[in-house]
Amino acid sequence: MPHMFVPGPVDVDPDILNAQTKPMLPHRSPEFEASFHGAIEKAQRLFYTQGRVFLFASSGTGLQEAAVRNLSRENILSCVNGAFGSRWYDVAVSNGLQAEKLEVPWGQPVTPEQVAEKLRDEPYDIITLVHNETSTGLQNPVEEIAKAVRAADPDTLICIDAVSSLGGTKIETDAWGLDMVLTSSQKCLALPPGLALAAVSDRAMRRAEEVPHRGWYFDLLRMEKHRLKDSTPATPAISLINALDAQLDRILKEGLEERFARHSAMAKRIHSWALKRGFDLFAQDGFRSQTVTTLKNLLDLDFQDLNRFLLERGMRIANGYGVLKNETFRIAHMGETRMEDLDILLTAIDEFIEA
Repeated sequence: MPHMFVPGPVDVDPDILNAQTKPMLPHRSPEFEASFHGAIEKAQRLFYTQGRVFLFASSGTGLQEAAVRNLSRENILSCVNGAFGSRWYDVAVSNGLQAEKLEVPWGQPVTPEQVAEKLRDEPYDIITLVHNETSTGLQNPVEEIAKAVRAADPDTLICIDAVSSLGGTKIETDAWGLDMVLTSSQKCLALPPGLALAAVSDRAMRRAEEVPHRGWYFDLLRMEKHRLKDSTPATPAISLINALDAQLDRILKEGLEERFARHSAMAKRIHSWALKRGFDLFAQDGFRSQTVTTLKNLLDLDFQDLNRFLLERGMRIANGYGVLKNETFRIAHMGETRMEDLDILLTAIDEFIEA
C-alpha cells in the first residue's frame, strides 16, 4: 500500500527500485545507448510527441532554468498563480533576464483572455506557465492558453511546467503546439528523484541557435548533438534511467488513457469526500488538479497531530505550501496510488476527526 500521499517524492514500486540495481555500464557503450534510446522512444508516447525528448540529471527546476536560458533573447511573460509559477519567474530574474509577471490570485486559473491581452500590449520571447500548481491544487487550461498565444503572437514560445501532472493527465505536446514541456521523475512517473525530462519543439531549437550564453549543462543544442547519438554530454544518471525504462514499460502496459482515468477517478473521490466532510477546496471549481488536492482547513484540524496519527498507520500527507502552510493541507493521488489506497487514507482521517 502506498503510504506517502504527498506531492513528491511518491512511493516507488519495489520492482522499479530493483531496476536500479543493474550493473553499471559505460555511458558511451552500445549497450547503454540502446537502453537510453528505448527509454526516449517510450517517453515520446508519454509526452504525445513525435519529436525530441531530453533527459537531464536534475530536478524539474533545472529545466525551468534551461527554458529561460535557451529560449529567451530579451523578455519573458511569467504566469504566476501559485508558488511554482512564482519560482519560474524568480529563476528568470536570477539569470539576469527581463521577466514580467502576469499575476493571478492563487486558486484561480490563468485564462486565455488574460494572456492574449498581455501579448497584445507587448511581444514576449516566451511565456512560462505551470500546468498543475502543486501549491494550490489547480490545473491551468494549457490547451486553451496555447491557442490564445498562437493567435496573439505566433513568435512567442510556449513553455510548460508539467512536473506534477505529466503521466497523471493527458498533455498533448504536438497537438497543442507546445514548445517545451518539462517534468521530473518523483511525482506522477513514480520514480526516485533525480531525473528531469523535457519535450522540445523544432522551433524552440531554432530559437536556441539565436540565443548566446545558454550555459553549458542545460544547453539544448549540446544536448541535441548528443541525443542524436543516444547519449548525453555529461555522465547520465544510469541507474535512474534503468528505472525509468522499466517504469515506462509499466505505465504503457497499464495504458495511458487508463492511467489518466484512474487519476481522474481518485481526484473526484477526494473532492467529493472533502466537501461532504466540511472542508473546502482551494482551487476554483472546473480547474481542480487531477493529481493533488489542496484542502482549506475549515475544520481547524491540527495538521501536526493529524499527520502523527497517520504516520502511526504508515501514511502521511502534506501541509500547505509556503504562505498556505497550516491554512491548507494537501493530499496527493498520483503515481501508483490506487483507489483502495485512497479509501484507506480517507477512512483514517475520518477516524481522526471523529476521535
